[in-house]
Amino acid sequence: MIDHMATKCTIPVIDLHDFPNQLSKLVTTCEEWGCFRLLNHQDVLSPTLMSDMKTVVTSLFDLPVEIKRRNVDVITTSGYTPPTTASPLHETLGFYDVASGHDVDIFCDQLDASSHQRETIKRYIEAVHELFMEIAKKLAQGLGVKSESIGFENWACLFKLNKYYFTPQSVGSLGISTHTDSGFLAIVQDDDDVNGLEVMNKSGDFIPVDPWPGTLIVNTGDMAKVWSNGRFCNVKHRVRCKETKMRVSIASFLLGPKGAVEPLEELVDDDHPRKYVSTTFEDYRKLRFSTKLLAGEALELLYAPSSDNV
Repeated sequence: MIDHMATKCTIPVIDLHDFPNQLSKLVTTCEEWGCFRLLNHQDVLSPTLMSDMKTVVTSLFDLPVEIKRRNVDVITTSGYTPPTTASPLHETLGFYDVASGHDVDIFCDQLDASSHQRETIKRYIEAVHELFMEIAKKLAQGLGVKSESIGFENWACLFKLNKYYFTPQSVGSLGISTHTDSGFLAIVQDDDDVNGLEVMNKSGDFIPVDPWPGTLIVNTGDMAKVWSNGRFCNVKHRVRCKETKMRVSIASFLLGPKGAVEPLEELVDDDHPRKYVSTTFEDYRKLRFSTKLLAGEALELLYAPSSDNV
């Protein structure tokens, strides 16, 4: 089954059961692509839980608008966002912070989640957070950094649910325009049936990421590029309407430390000078939106004075 489906995959595949053998491949993939397909994560996040979660998400989007509008949050890019004139095909729900049980409860209360829905959401979020910790620690290990000194467990997380209303008139148009993720890592449960996600390769071409049920997509974002001193790619991606169907995706984001984000000391030396000044995720998020530079260009405003980029 996996071999047959692998022929459809256009991005690198990382097998969670094949470590430490795949450690160097993981680092190279994050450097050259900034995204990969994650296999054999079922010990943490099972196909059954993924299926149950999609059912819950679909039911939440089916709620009356007046209930969905209760989903307000501390970060303006989370919470409920209805379709707009600028983005008529896209609707979102979400909250910050995944690592906070209190925030999870508020989200469920806002949407009148049933006990079954609440339990499914909590189990899903706990599983995704465990995967975040496992992947982040492997990335640190691959770079020769002691993860114990980083404290990934204390990093903030964002949870975002996406629904796309693709119509005959929208085929060929964008559901989400080209962007990078502002945070460190994203784990996405993509729609099992409906195409749409495209990622940009190093040549600047957009590559379709076809559905592959039971797998996850992992992206590295802008904060990963800063943290790795420019080694990791902050992959540009978009969602394009390719067929007349509803499309649902479940995205979780490990944003970064709540304090300063800067290149790791271990990755800065005479041959690899510091590329970025120190920032915080919140300051960088505000910078992106104030400049409307949403596809990684805002990082150029963080170049260190001594950087070769200047």
